[in-house]
Amino acid sequence: MTEQPTSSFERPQPGVDPADSRGALLRTQPPLGAPGLPAQTRADGQSSSPGTEPRRKRGGGKGNKGKEPPVNGPEHSQPATTEQGTHRPRPAPEGIPAQPGAEQDRTPGSRERRTGRGLPPGRPMPMRRDGDRLRFVGAATRRIARGLDLDEIVMGLCRATVPTFSDAILVYLRDPLPVGDERPTGPVVLRLRRSDRVPDERDTEALLPAPYPDPDGESPGLAALSGPAALTAELCEVRPGGALNEVLRGVRPVFADTPAARAALPELLGEEGEALVPDGQHAILAPLRGRRRVIGAALFLRRPERLAFEAEDLLVAAQLATHSALGIDKAVLYGREAYIADELQRTMLPETLPRPTGVRLASRYLPAAETARVGGDWYDAIPLPGSRVALVVGDVMGHSMTSAAIMGQLRTTAQTLAGLDLPPQEVLHHLDEQAQRLGTDRMATCLYAVYDPIAQRITIANAGHPPPVLLHLGGEAEVLRVPPNAPIGVGGVDFEAVELEAPAGATLLLYTDGLVESRLRDVATGIEQLREKLTATARLTGPGHPPPLEALCDEVLDMLGPGDRDDDIALLAARFDGITSSDVKHWSLEAEDATPGKARRLARAALAEWGLEDLTDSLELLVSEVVTNAVRYTTRPVSLRLLRTDVLRCEVSDDIPRLPRLCQARATDEGGRGLYLVNKLARRWGATRLSAGKVVWFELSGS
Repeated sequence: MTEQPTSSFERPQPGVDPADSRGALLRTQPPLGAPGLPAQTRADGQSSSPGTEPRRKRGGGKGNKGKEPPVNGPEHSQPATTEQGTHRPRPAPEGIPAQPGAEQDRTPGSRERRTGRGLPPGRPMPMRRDGDRLRFVGAATRRIARGLDLDEIVMGLCRATVPTFSDAILVYLRDPLPVGDERPTGPVVLRLRRSDRVPDERDTEALLPAPYPDPDGESPGLAALSGPAALTAELCEVRPGGALNEVLRGVRPVFADTPAARAALPELLGEEGEALVPDGQHAILAPLRGRRRVIGAALFLRRPERLAFEAEDLLVAAQLATHSALGIDKAVLYGREAYIADELQRTMLPETLPRPTGVRLASRYLPAAETARVGGDWYDAIPLPGSRVALVVGDVMGHSMTSAAIMGQLRTTAQTLAGLDLPPQEVLHHLDEQAQRLGTDRMATCLYAVYDPIAQRITIANAGHPPPVLLHLGGEAEVLRVPPNAPIGVGGVDFEAVELEAPAGATLLLYTDGLVESRLRDVATGIEQLREKLTATARLTGPGHPPPLEALCDEVLDMLGPGDRDDDIALLAARFDGITSSDVKHWSLEAEDATPGKARRLARAALAEWGLEDLTDSLELLVSEVVTNAVRYTTRPVSLRLLRTDVLRCEVSDDIPRLPRLCQARATDEGGRGLYLVNKLARRWGATRLSAGKVVWFELSGS
């Protein structure tokens, strides 16, 4: 005689991994009438023994006349020929609520076959077969697997199990959740992440009448589930060697009435939260184990008057816990990767745009998709000597980590070259050389422009990039004719620059091809749509009133349709304010001993003309120090320039390339303290190396 296992959880099928519950879920029912098996219980409560003809109910139809139909064999045996509509499914154990959509009677007033009690409307019927369990687990795991982030997965677990598998669920996760192979050094802490229960409108038997025990001291069963945070501990520290730690290390789900679970639940829920758990096998505690470690626990609860969990339900809980834990592990890894991608992209792009004199800036960046957060598009605005500003936008092929890394190197190279005050075509030439050093297939497009607010002109060089669009003050949008040249990385290509007018009030728009090109339109069509969009936006504010920059960027992005996001988008808008000639004073001074005194007199006269006499003392002192330092080391004329905008800016240029540095002057030194005065009195100051010499500048706040 073959010994039958007492539980499919304790004794799985031969050849089936105990950790894989599919073997138990696919276990077929033993045939009726098998030797050594007890009699099966019929649906009407009568027993059927092997070889015994069961009693038939008398027919109620006219043709039967109270006669019993002939019986050719056992009740549930399948005859060789079966009339249509007379198929009778064999009974199966009860115990798990039915998966929604199963072929069962759900009409109000139907009764449970085991207890005979009526089921309230909306309450799922018990499952009839192990196949129902299999279908339920399949549907539940699919729902859990649909989640991408942590909250979606935990919510999928709760929604899949309540009320189909349990009346309530509590999900605890480690805080913080470990990521990948990292090993947390602190104590293991579980936090109540989410709880769910049967909704009140479906609870016709007052499932949740009160959140606390009644005055007689009896447990409210599942009453506390109306507010689990009120009776359960939100945080729980898993003590090494404690009862909860032993249950979590065991990995397998256990009934709450086992000795191990009884000792672990007060530690998990708190002393007051233990009242949540009903008596008997109406609760299952399932550890959530990821790929490498236990990351939490789930507590499945059923009402005391409901059918208790069975041994097969432990396998269902194990499947749900395993799929949820693996999904949580992947969600945490995905979240970390998304965080790294966001941080990488954020550090590659300017955190804030500068505020150069004579120009206002605005920018936008949109990744290709939420799943591809990094790319090769970039933009930049770099202040240059002489109150000029360099405007850069570029696009490296692809939108991956590699593209972002190459973009970061090219952007750093462009910033370094801009600091040397090289012409735009020379900057692109050096970027081309840098791209070739990075690899043979490192291709990129780039547009580099230098705006001079005093001359109100702009110099542009292009390397295979879409042309910029200039929105004039009158409301007309113009696509600038700039030689496209070859992309960066081709090698051996000469880049050509053009110089164009940049009138005050005009707006220059630099962008990447993701804005104007997609599967639905080519580049030429997209550029024309962009020009029309800018023209239409300018009409809203009227001629002579340019639209606000931030609103203009938003309007430009609104031109994108649902299928127009195939690539990253980088957008840089520059509003040219310019600096009028009446706000600029410029002098060329010989390198003589009397030059500092002359510079002080010229600065004093300029301030009197502008009505800024309050700044006279500070300006004279700082001009004297900077001009003296320039005259001391040069033999050629030095240049002094004052600019009046929202601040007062002073620039002193000479032909000595060595930049001044702050140094600690000794008590016996006669000099070396001029830059300390500049650093103390000036609002900002700096020094920039030019192609031939340098410029030292400082700013004073206007009165």
